[in-house]
Amino acid sequence: MALDRTRKPSIAPRHGGRVLADALVAQGIDHVFEVPGESFLDALDGLYDVHSRLKLVTCRFEAGAVNMAEAYGKLTGRPAAAFVTRGPGACHGAIGVHVAFQDSTPMLLFVGQIPHEDTGRDAFQEVDYRQMFAPLAKWVTQIDHAKRIPEVVAHAVDVATSGRPGPVVIALSEEMQRHFVDVPDLPRAPTSVAFPDPAALKQMREMIVKAKKPIALVGGSCWSPTGRQALHEFLTRNRLPVATGFRRQAHFDGTDEHFVGDLGVGSDPGLIDKVKEADLIIAIGSRLGDAVTQGYTLLDMAGATPIIQILPDGADIGRVFRPALGIVSDLNAFAIAAAALDPIAKPGWTAWTKDLRSLREAQRAVPNYDGVLNLGTAMRELETMLAPDAIVTTDAGNFAGWATRFLNFGENQRYIGPTNGAMGYSVPAAIGAKIAFPDRMVVAMVGDGGFMMTGQELATAFHHGVAPIVLVFNNQMYGTIRMHQERHHPYRVSGTALTNPDFAKYIEAFGGHGEVVSETAQFAPAFRRAVESGKPALIELRVNPDQITTRMTIADMRAGKTPPKPAPKAKRAVAPKHPNPARKTRG
Repeated sequence: MALDRTRKPSIAPRHGGRVLADALVAQGIDHVFEVPGESFLDALDGLYDVHSRLKLVTCRFEAGAVNMAEAYGKLTGRPAAAFVTRGPGACHGAIGVHVAFQDSTPMLLFVGQIPHEDTGRDAFQEVDYRQMFAPLAKWVTQIDHAKRIPEVVAHAVDVATSGRPGPVVIALSEEMQRHFVDVPDLPRAPTSVAFPDPAALKQMREMIVKAKKPIALVGGSCWSPTGRQALHEFLTRNRLPVATGFRRQAHFDGTDEHFVGDLGVGSDPGLIDKVKEADLIIAIGSRLGDAVTQGYTLLDMAGATPIIQILPDGADIGRVFRPALGIVSDLNAFAIAAAALDPIAKPGWTAWTKDLRSLREAQRAVPNYDGVLNLGTAMRELETMLAPDAIVTTDAGNFAGWATRFLNFGENQRYIGPTNGAMGYSVPAAIGAKIAFPDRMVVAMVGDGGFMMTGQELATAFHHGVAPIVLVFNNQMYGTIRMHQERHHPYRVSGTALTNPDFAKYIEAFGGHGEVVSETAQFAPAFRRAVESGKPALIELRVNPDQITTRMTIADMRAGKTPPKPAPKAKRAVAPKHPNPARKTRG
């Protein structure tokens, strides 16, 4: 009888697809973004049974689905899952994995796979995902036995969320999903994060005390509200000037007197010059990558300017620039510990901080741009109309500089974009953000080129009843490439011009709210109408194509350069009056 009492309760057999769905729920995954495929039909069937605990979001393109999952993870700090089918589906979704990897975003990508017994036969849509995703993900694996599902999913979540967060890719053998097994679900296994070494914190404080021109540079991912508040306290109590990294502008309150701007693409040249004068860089969460360091030229790699670098993964500390002090710590834990340090009583850089802040305010003064639509003025107006907790998503492209130059994001607002420069991110990210936070204002900023890559995901917004507002900056070109083209090959426009639809009518075809803005005075009323509509909305901004950046026109770039001579016109071939008769062939 005693033996009977110690027996574990029997587990009803479940097919692999249901085991997978239950494993996701057990690990706290509550959103799945997918484009359906025959390679994971049983997984879809399993998700049907857990629909009350896990939201299934059906998308229109795999790149859109994975970018929605990435945006969800970036905003919440918790991984969402994406499902794509084998072969083409995985290839389409790969860009979102690359975004998650470079942006340090926790995410799970499940890829349907061919039957395990057909491996190596060059079967229909066969790909070795361990090889394909190896340089793009933290971990890539494949499940061939249904009993392994709870184990692999649990470990995948641990990997995605630990250390430097990132994406995990899991291939699912087709037949495995149909097998019935009696395996138990596994619970989450909470682990403590890495805390900063107290001796390192003491050394950091001593280095800051000795500095005359310090600059804090904030980057990283998965900041919690508590961590952000502690970070703000540490930096402001010590009156440190604060810059943010590329596409990390909302990591610090831009309205605060200590915020001095962002380092990345299109940064204020004045701020860049001041960073070169700094005698201490406090890089909190920043890997000091390509964009932040202006192509690895802003700092001395040997450490002539002392650097304190704080990252959750020691392997990333000093990867390019040798720090004077490296601190391995979870970023939120670091911020809380740093805020507990005694503030520096009489910092010697108060004037330095004010000087840097004055540069930030000066660059926000709107120039008198040519053309009837002044985007600088429009962005300053947008700042006053954004909700206090608004989420703004951005795409890759020169247009993004209008927001980062002229907008100051508040403490409770968020701004997200792909640090890897992926076009087609903003619209799916905005939809993912609105699904995650349906009660918050979500605004997507995207160029005409990027919109036409994934703008069809607006159908997903309508399908799931969410209403983001999309601002399309239409200059009828791939603007960033055109800028580089004019810089290296002036006047020789090749492959960068675009033909676009009427974007307002595009969203109206779905039943949404469309507006066209071609003059500055039209913008604010159009944005208010978009908000009041309560529908997915799109505002097309018809911008001056000559204004290639916030600081430069194409005419400026061409100044002093000689236009090429026009190519001679090809002579039209004249057909002979009496063409040769067809050659006869022997029968």
